[in-house]
Amino acid sequence: MQREQEFEEAIRKILKIIGEDPSREGLIKTPQRVYKAFMHLTQGYNQDPKEVLGEALFSSTNDEMVVVRDIEFYSLCEHHLLPIIGRAHVAYIPDGKVVGLSKIPRMVNVYARRLQIQEQMTEQIADAIMETVKPKGVGVVVQARHMCMEMRGVEKICSTTVSSALRGVFKENIKTREEFFSLINALQTRRF
Repeated sequence: MQREQEFEEAIRKILKIIGEDPSREGLIKTPQRVYKAFMHLTQGYNQDPKEVLGEALFSSTNDEMVVVRDIEFYSLCEHHLLPIIGRAHVAYIPDGKVVGLSKIPRMVNVYARRLQIQEQMTEQIADAIMETVKPKGVGVVVQARHMCMEMRGVEKICSTTVSSALRGVFKENIKTREEFFSLINALQTRRF
């Protein structure tokens, strides 16, 4: 409760600093709303991605690439606390174990729901899968729009940043890498 009160008081102070009256009708409940929003947007700090993945590991003879594409996510830029809106594409090649498909998007959210930079988030996703699932390799590509670039700074609307993290056979074998990029680029017509 003290943490919530301190947070709300900080928001009231910010509102005053920018020239607003936190006691006016439209802003009275804003500190509570912002607190709830930030607790939701940063809930990844209270989750362990290895536990998320480890809860759904299954033995399998499959040794072909598994791809979960177009995982939508929302995050907050650690430099400006402004939104990052994007999609992650995650692939791995099993080595005796597969992970429940819904766990991969959940794990992406664990990292997205923290203050982030895209490059770090991409690496964290790949590393968590490698360490927990222990596949032959992992490929992660993240495409995102950064509101810190669109709403302020250079103000370039709809510019997209792409980052990748390759592990194991995805890094070592060009054919595996090419297959991965081919699969995530196939039939991509949606725009976020």
